This record gives sequence, C-alpha cells and structure tokens, in this order.
Amino acid sequence: MSQQEILDKLANAVVAGDREACKRIANEALGAGVDPYVAIMQGCSKGMEILSKKYDEGEAFVPEILVSADAMNDAIAILKPHMKVEKATTKGKVALGVCEGDVHDIGKNIVKIMLDAAGYEIIDLGPSVPVKTFVETVREKKPDILGISALMTMTMTGMEEVIVALKDCQLRDNVKVIVGGGPISNEYAEKIGADGFGDNGPDAVKLVGKIMAEKGGSA
Repeated sequence: MSQQEILDKLANAVVAGDREACKRIANEALGAGVDPYVAIMQGCSKGMEILSKKYDEGEAFVPEILVSADAMNDAIAILKPHMKVEKATTKGKVALGVCEGDVHDIGKNIVKIMLDAAGYEIIDLGPSVPVKTFVETVREKKPDILGISALMTMTMTGMEEVIVALKDCQLRDNVKVIVGGGPISNEYAEKIGADGFGDNGPDAVKLVGKIMAEKGGSA
C-alpha cells in the first residue's frame, strides 16, 4: 500500500468518526515509515478539513464533528510520540483557543501537540472560546503568549474583539497575541494588532520561540 493510500484511508476514517480504524491506520502508517507529522497533516487534518467543508455547507453537524475529533485524537495519540520536533531554545507558557462560535480545532490541536513536544507549558482553552474567557485566562494564568485560531470567516472577527478587550482591561501589554487558521493571513494579523501569524504547526513553534527569545525567556 502506498503512502498516499494510507493517508487517504486515515482521512476517510476521521471523516467517518471510526476510532478503531483511526488507531489501526495510524499504526499502519508508522509501520510503513510514514512521517508522523505528514500523517497528522495529510491524513488527520485532511479528514477534518473535508468534514469542516461539509459543516459549512450544511451537510454535517456539530455532533459529527465531535465524534470525528475524538477519532482524530486517537490517531494523534499514537502518532505524536514518534514526531521529531526540534526543541525550542526558549520555554514559556502558551494559552491556545478557538474563536467563539467556531468548533473547528484541528489547527489548534496540531499547534498544541508541537508546542507541547517542544517543551512549552500549554493552557488549552478548547473550541468556541468566549472573549471573556480569553481575557480572564490572561489575567489569571498569565501566559506569555495567547494563540487564537479560527477556520471560518464569520468567527475570525473574534480575534480583534479579544485584542480590544485586552486593551480595555489594560492587559494587552502583559501578553503577546498570535493568530492562525484557514482564513487568516499575515496582513490580517497586522491589521488587528496581533503580534504574529503562524501558518502551521512548525511555523507556530518558530514564532513562539522567536517571541520568547525577544521577551528574554530562558531555556
């Protein structure tokens, strides 16, 4: 079986929400020498992207997405220990969450996995996070970096709302805000006053490492 066939099988298993199949195919991928990161990005992520499109088109619903997310996480749990991630030279605390109204958290989960593997302390706020929760997390948990993601254009405006709320509460100077997700660009990040934009997991690790180095973080 070719690598592409394995990746397609994994994507289809995620779409189907078949947890046992996801675990079996994840192990098949490792046995066939497929790079774990490739399996996550082109297998697991691809499956969630397919489901996300169906959701946006009204062909899938939140319960199905949650079932598929569980199946995907089962596969990721098998693949993650085998990922080769370059350790960041600096460490820090990173809070991650998805904009309110958006249940698509595959991107956030991949960033979480890679930052965790790189040695950062992660505060996972999950999907559909209210602006108030982001602000309270910055106030109470004091993360060095706040990462906000969105996969839908209708929810990405929540990123700017969080930044404005942090300013209103005089907390903006206490945390660096980075953003990412399908509809997000570097231009949009600059427009809303974010401190950085990450296009994928490896980019996020590099961005966080750069920010922590500038903040004077220690390894």
